[in-house]
Amino acid sequence: MPAAPEAKYTEETVLWVKHHTDKLMTFAITRPEAYRFSAGQFSRLGFRDGEGFIWRAYSVVSAEYADDLEYFAVLIPGGPMSAKLAELKAGDTVLLDKNATGFLLPERFVDGKDLIMLCTGSGIAPFLSILEQPEIWQRFERLALVHSVSYADELIFNERIAQLSEHPLIGEYTGRLRFIPVLTRETGGRLNRRLPELLKSGELSAALEIPFTPADTRFMICGNPAMVKDTFQALLDMGFAMHRNRIPGQIMMENGF
Repeated sequence: MPAAPEAKYTEETVLWVKHHTDKLMTFAITRPEAYRFSAGQFSRLGFRDGEGFIWRAYSVVSAEYADDLEYFAVLIPGGPMSAKLAELKAGDTVLLDKNATGFLLPERFVDGKDLIMLCTGSGIAPFLSILEQPEIWQRFERLALVHSVSYADELIFNERIAQLSEHPLIGEYTGRLRFIPVLTRETGGRLNRRLPELLKSGELSAALEIPFTPADTRFMICGNPAMVKDTFQALLDMGFAMHRNRIPGQIMMENGF
């Protein structure tokens, strides 16, 4: 007999909520002792909705060893899940699927010297988790995070990334990280075009001061579907290939949640 739906999730308490703009929010919930995930994976969060449930996937921002679970959400006007999240406050409850999932995992790469993480919007979430893992800093010689957003007020994690240099587990390695924010709808950023265009023109490689080669460079892409598709195609045109379990390549990608 299949397990009852209730057996597939736990009910967790919201610890804090922060609204960064009218569309961007972060929040944290309690973490069950048995909950396990790998940096780069996502959780399914849900609410009771009438006689049923509403579920959505959100990448975990927290480190694997964190005591709580943090998430980053972009609120979509008219979205049923966004409506629930917009009203969220400390002390409320959220449903958490017991199993994390996802394959945006840097350990799947069998080789490579440089890890380039390309993201738009909420696609930065899995990379924030990955960057708090000591193993990633020891595995790659250079790390690069490129976060593309429309406007400067959407770059809500810049300070957090800067503070990695004070992290007790990884602070000594953070000189290996290059971080570049990209603005696409206003000037003022170091780069101001879409990621696929920056790849094709060579501007991104030059800005990072990292040559992109199939032998050394590994790419992880997460964000809106149009960006993921176009960036993937740009990399294919540059001679890189999708990474598959039985056929090692240089690209892993996932649509942002």
